[in-house]
Amino acid sequence: MPKPVKKNTKRISELLKISEKLNHIKDIDSLLDNILLEARKFTRADAGSIFLADGDKLKFSYVQNDSIAKIDEGNNKYIYSIFDIPIDDKSIAGYVALTGDPLLIEDVYQLNGGVSYSFNPYFDEISCYRTKSMLTVPLVTSQQNIIGVIQIINAKDKKGEVTSFSNDQMMYVSFLANNASVAIERAKMTREIVLRMIKMTELRDPRETGNHVNRVGSYSIEIYEKWAKNKKIPLEEIKKVKDTFRIAAMLHDVGKVAISDMILKKPGKLTEEEFEIMKKHTIFGAQLFENPVSDWDALSAEIAISHHEKWDGSGYMGRVDNIYREEIAPQIGKKGEEIPIAGRIVALADVYDALISKRVYKEPWKEEEVLKYIGEQSGKHFDPDVVKAFFSIYDVIRAIREKYAEK
Repeated sequence: MPKPVKKNTKRISELLKISEKLNHIKDIDSLLDNILLEARKFTRADAGSIFLADGDKLKFSYVQNDSIAKIDEGNNKYIYSIFDIPIDDKSIAGYVALTGDPLLIEDVYQLNGGVSYSFNPYFDEISCYRTKSMLTVPLVTSQQNIIGVIQIINAKDKKGEVTSFSNDQMMYVSFLANNASVAIERAKMTREIVLRMIKMTELRDPRETGNHVNRVGSYSIEIYEKWAKNKKIPLEEIKKVKDTFRIAAMLHDVGKVAISDMILKKPGKLTEEEFEIMKKHTIFGAQLFENPVSDWDALSAEIAISHHEKWDGSGYMGRVDNIYREEIAPQIGKKGEEIPIAGRIVALADVYDALISKRVYKEPWKEEEVLKYIGEQSGKHFDPDVVKAFFSIYDVIRAIREKYAEK
């Protein structure tokens, strides 16, 4: 068998294995992260973005950039950038989504005359980056529907110098994109189902909005990633946890569906008896994930029951040995590392968002007041290491808040 044929066969085999792995990822953001990473590995690309179709527009959905990461490792604020572009022939990504044809460009700042599209230097300007070579490929489903665009930037040779993408690389990335599109549709469906579950809670408790849970989910995985890197946890383990953590964190208060409207919607302060009933939303949330069949179920139950625990042991629901008992008496709160790390992280993410956001019963706190409070609660309400991770990525936290701002 000629060498080029052997090489192509090996590449296709690798791509099929990657596609199989992608099919097991549940969270849409984790999936986009993995798709982009694998496409870049195949092409030795320095950076890349994914745009997902939303009506007649493409929404900027994910970004990776190794050069920027080297300067500021772990800073994911650009992932949460907010902009969209029309699906038309004026931009490179829009053109690819419109036509369904991939584009190979040697230098985006020196496009051939006569083309309708142009390069938008906005990202280069805000990040002090220099985009040169670019490969843009449509994400096409088996029904030939274009659901987005993957754009990879600055191919590098073996010496690390920026070079052009090849036609072979375009073929491989197109193959990966076509297979990944099925996984993207499935992950989007999973996210929609989760948001519908949350909508049920929102109908009962107006504080539980889709944007609130999106913020808490995003805060949680970013805090976790920083905390985990500080603890020298392997990158593969971090990625595995992040896949289930975001969705599980979004469902932290789903147990409120079992709490009476008289308590949930009471405008004033709850009585001691009412507050004891309210505490049980943590138990009810965990009960929803009885007989877990996946890591996601188990983590969702863990977060639901533990996100109101406090580092100093003064939280709830405490050391409950059987959450299915008819009557559960008040328990001594779990303390320190007895509380699962996911619960410790969601506790901080949830409190931060509650304080800094407007609610029907209160105005938002000023940002400096919120940050002061969180600092003061380190070692009391919150795990000091989680607080440290939170403050070290606060520009990412801000970017998340802006992306999922209340409308």
